[in-house]
Amino acid sequence: MQEIRVEENGNIGPIDASQIPRYAGLGTYARLPRLDQVTAADIKLVGVPFDSGVSYRPGARFGSTHIRESSRLLRPYNPALNVSPFAVAQVADAGDMAVNPFNINEAIETIQQNALDLTADGASLVTLGGDHTIALPLLRAASERAGAPVAMLHFDAHLDTWDTYFGAEYTHGTPFRRAVEEGILDTEAISHVGTRGPLYGKKDLEDDKRFGFGIVTSSDVYYQGVREIVDKLRDRIGNRPLYISVDIDVLDPAHAPGTGTPEAGGITSRELLEIIRGLRGLNIVGADIVEVSPAYDHAEMTGVAASHVAYDLVSLIADKRANDQRAKDLANEA
Repeated sequence: MQEIRVEENGNIGPIDASQIPRYAGLGTYARLPRLDQVTAADIKLVGVPFDSGVSYRPGARFGSTHIRESSRLLRPYNPALNVSPFAVAQVADAGDMAVNPFNINEAIETIQQNALDLTADGASLVTLGGDHTIALPLLRAASERAGAPVAMLHFDAHLDTWDTYFGAEYTHGTPFRRAVEEGILDTEAISHVGTRGPLYGKKDLEDDKRFGFGIVTSSDVYYQGVREIVDKLRDRIGNRPLYISVDIDVLDPAHAPGTGTPEAGGITSRELLEIIRGLRGLNIVGADIVEVSPAYDHAEMTGVAASHVAYDLVSLIADKRANDQRAKDLANEA
């Protein structure tokens, strides 16, 4: 089938939905071109079909494909941010990383190296998981590219700063403890957003505070409101290089049932998107969306939410890159 694509400013965009039905054709993210169909890409989306680090319900290995299928309805213009991300930046789908499902240590090394390879040309990386174990190697790669520890916003129902599960250091509940220990996070600018639910003990919070994390609970979002939360997060981050990690279980199960460890009392998809949009202009150096498990996703709600989160993250990165380039061009003209 011939691919009829939207093209603007020299960038090859998604398949034209006015010419080819949305349900037809290959299921790349937002029906964007594959990486091998463009000469270069400013932003690359990559899947990591890996869930060997989960402690409860499996299935996130199918998350990246599910997010792509759920993204077919996305359109080229983002009115909430007043930007056409696929027109101001070349965005492409880099396919999936092939990682060992039987060896977590090897999988982590593979993900880190693949992330470094994909960003070697200066591209930004948005990753579709996969379970939250994958955040650690992605943070390693982001920190190496930034040449310094990175700030981080972690959207999640859970802290993910536990020490071990069954003696294992690398699981979906331990990545950010390891990241702090490795010195790849800027502990003056790291925060959880949307946490809630029971813990193993008060020590969980004490450890988390010792690591440097700020906590914005789902109740904080409810009582304080999105604008106040955004202001606090922006103050904490400043102009530091920022990595954003989104566990889809930050959403209430009413909005995202398709995940491995659901918790009642979460934020809404509207609140999550509005907080992310409030980060406009910040120096986002990478992002991931993880823990989408399609087997539990009634009516595709979780996949749709995750696809929109990825869309707004891509929009923020594309907008920032375009504005930085315009500023550079004006400086050169002067």
